[in-house]
Amino acid sequence: MKANRKVYCAVAAILGAHAAASASAATPGAEATASDADQGLAISEVVVTAQRREQSAQDVPITMTTLTADTLAKLNVTTFDDYVKYLPSVTVANQGPGRGQIYMRGLGTTQDGEQSSGATGSFPNVAVYLDEQSAQLPGRNLDIYAADLERIEVLEGPQGTLFGAGAQAGVVRYITNKPNLNKTDAAFNASYGTTAHGDNSSALDAMLNVPIIEGTFALRGVVYSESRGGYIDNVPGTFTRKSTDLGIQYYFKGVVPALNTVANNSLIAAKDINPVTYKGFRLSGLYQINDDWNLLVTQSYQNMEADGVFAEMPSGSDGQTLPTLSVNLFTPQYDKDRFENTAWTVNGKVLDYLKVVYTGGYLVRHVDEVADYTNYNRGAYGDYYTCIIPGTQQAIANGTPQGACLSPVADFKVTERNTHQSHELRLSTPDDGRFRAIGGAFWEDFLIQDISDWYYRAPDAGFIPLIAPQASSANDKSPRNPLIGFYDDVQRGYKQTAGFASVDFDIIPKTLTITGGTRYYSMNTFEKGAKGGSYGCRPGGLYTFNPGDIPGVCDSGLNLDTLVVPPGNSAYSDTSIGLKKTYSGFRSRGNLTWKFKEDGLLYYTWSQGFRPGGFNRSSGFVSAGQSPLKGIFLTPIGFAPDTLTNNEIGFKTQWFDHRLQFNGTFYREDWKNVQIGLFDPGVLGNLTFTTNGPDYRVKGFETEITGVVMRGLTVTFSGAWNHSELTNTPTLFGANGQPINFEAIGLHNPYGEKGSPLALAPPIQGNLKVRYEFPISDYTAFVQGAAIHRGHMISTTDKLQTDPLGNSISYDLPAYTSYDAAIGVTKDAWRVQLYGENLSDSRGITFSSFAQRVREDTVIRPRTISLQIGYKLQ
Repeated sequence: MKANRKVYCAVAAILGAHAAASASAATPGAEATASDADQGLAISEVVVTAQRREQSAQDVPITMTTLTADTLAKLNVTTFDDYVKYLPSVTVANQGPGRGQIYMRGLGTTQDGEQSSGATGSFPNVAVYLDEQSAQLPGRNLDIYAADLERIEVLEGPQGTLFGAGAQAGVVRYITNKPNLNKTDAAFNASYGTTAHGDNSSALDAMLNVPIIEGTFALRGVVYSESRGGYIDNVPGTFTRKSTDLGIQYYFKGVVPALNTVANNSLIAAKDINPVTYKGFRLSGLYQINDDWNLLVTQSYQNMEADGVFAEMPSGSDGQTLPTLSVNLFTPQYDKDRFENTAWTVNGKVLDYLKVVYTGGYLVRHVDEVADYTNYNRGAYGDYYTCIIPGTQQAIANGTPQGACLSPVADFKVTERNTHQSHELRLSTPDDGRFRAIGGAFWEDFLIQDISDWYYRAPDAGFIPLIAPQASSANDKSPRNPLIGFYDDVQRGYKQTAGFASVDFDIIPKTLTITGGTRYYSMNTFEKGAKGGSYGCRPGGLYTFNPGDIPGVCDSGLNLDTLVVPPGNSAYSDTSIGLKKTYSGFRSRGNLTWKFKEDGLLYYTWSQGFRPGGFNRSSGFVSAGQSPLKGIFLTPIGFAPDTLTNNEIGFKTQWFDHRLQFNGTFYREDWKNVQIGLFDPGVLGNLTFTTNGPDYRVKGFETEITGVVMRGLTVTFSGAWNHSELTNTPTLFGANGQPINFEAIGLHNPYGEKGSPLALAPPIQGNLKVRYEFPISDYTAFVQGAAIHRGHMISTTDKLQTDPLGNSISYDLPAYTSYDAAIGVTKDAWRVQLYGENLSDSRGITFSSFAQRVREDTVIRPRTISLQIGYKLQ
């Protein structure tokens, strides 16, 4: 005991003396820093609330990137795609604006298509916050327009203690500017741009802040509108059935029938089919009740409309090579994404020292999407819906005993409504005490109402309309369009209660700090509604006609409300009837922080992340006639949570009177029982399902270096090295409980081999930015350049599924580099800037998908040059 005390005293003396010397030496320097920063001689301090307290970003013991309003303006950022390229540890499975899944540190596996992602997809493992309101939705990141933002905070690693289950791998926080009680303020920005190979773009936003009662009540409003021109061409093409199509092989024994309709897209072929518009507003009111209490209320609205697709197809529907930036579509596509959010926050103080924050919000998001699905006819099931099957009573009655194939043109429509209500109460002690604590309670009600309809019946195929079971919780119980061959119509969500606490204690005041925190959660999850298909819904067809009890419609769909859960599924459902499951437990974190000098921080962080499980709508044997797993594999009725444990050692330092900032983090993350979505109609059946099994380990290093080389010249580099690997040997299991040997049946294990990497996890990723500001007469001029590099990566961890030619859909996406640059001048309140993006006109592929049964490569926007004018009231 005495020996331990002597060691403690010695360490304390060394650390304390070092800190005291650093502090005394740094105090006058701190005063100089503000002046130096104003004169372009030092790095400005950035204040964040990543730990629910106001702190310098350099004092927060986690890896984070902060994009301030000034940075956003300099980088010409208005949308998610504009800034994600500058985040060295972030990638996104992006199928268009607002249709992405965000990944941090390469924690990506498979990415389902947009169709029915609300009903079947895993919840995101990266949370998106608009101020205090969470905004997660499976497969659809909320693409908040960056108008009048104070900053964007990107927090890496599990943040579940303070931000909940959605923050398993990290958080993206949009922090808006709040009303100013004492100053009238106004600003506007306008721009016009041109895109190589595409249409022109324009944008306008304006902000006004008015103190209605000076010092007591103020309003702040912002409006915005941006139209981005398209650059993808829908080129003329055809869809012709082939003897190699799985449906032709199964239903027609490999011979395309003589009566066969060929689809032609000439009527909708066009150039620049993918324009996108953002329109919206935000209005905030701040009321200072007294010296200790205030109330903030904010109303936000945004309407985004995106046409077409944001990917190119290397090959057309008949296998022909397509030009770059081209596709073959047979149905016009669009995605309309609208949200309204009402939020309120009360800040106050009790007992003269205890800070109180109550915040709540109600977000409603509406999605309407239509997308082409014609290439589904290359698979095992498409021809059932678009052909008259040979030898059936229907074929004989129609005078086509050898069968016939009708129009293959197909699409799907998604109508999705998401409501998210949350309330949180936080109490915290003063920030300057040796002992600091924050704790609170949280409640939320999260609901997805998803209607996904697949329009892949041919008009004359002889089916009768579908209708959802009338006793179910389906959102639409009316007869469906006769062309709909399958539907998901579900309500899915959860109610969550949680309590959390985090404590900081300075072992040595302002030098050595230990932090511990935990969060207890209880999530009551559910899924209800209906799903239905067309088997038994065609008189004289291949399957026995069994339409149900309602005349003129087919009501043979499955009622999920009364679904019988097979024995042995307690991991996925708590009930034997219906889909309900409660998840509860603790997720914690710990930090040890050593401030070895005033501007130097070393830290170790351990943290846990959690993501809830979900449901697969039903469980059943694979029935595909040609599948080697027919009658062997039983799709699971649900999937379990996965967990993440993070260990990182990092440093945050500034040198040379705040002219050099050098931060870095070494991390290791263990991702256990990972959720993975699978879809292979010819092998695993015609329903996407999610299951568990893989364990992954991720190791990496991330750094950010900023240097003020001389007055006005700033250089910033941020980069990451990442290595991921599968550490176990998972497989699917047959109904008999035995593992399936995929190699023995001539197939690849869908999870991949031990040691295989995660998806969208480039080993190297980074960017370099250089900006030089200099005076010219009464103006301040600037030039700026940036280089962005992303290493190669695979598109999905699914090693089972192949394209019609037998090639794996786990595409190897090549590395690419792109370049941005800007020149401009500022004077007083005005700023004029000429900005160029992707100057080399690279076709960098950020994501690749086979979800629509054809390869689609999402590419970065072609070279774009824009002129911007900005004004801010001084």
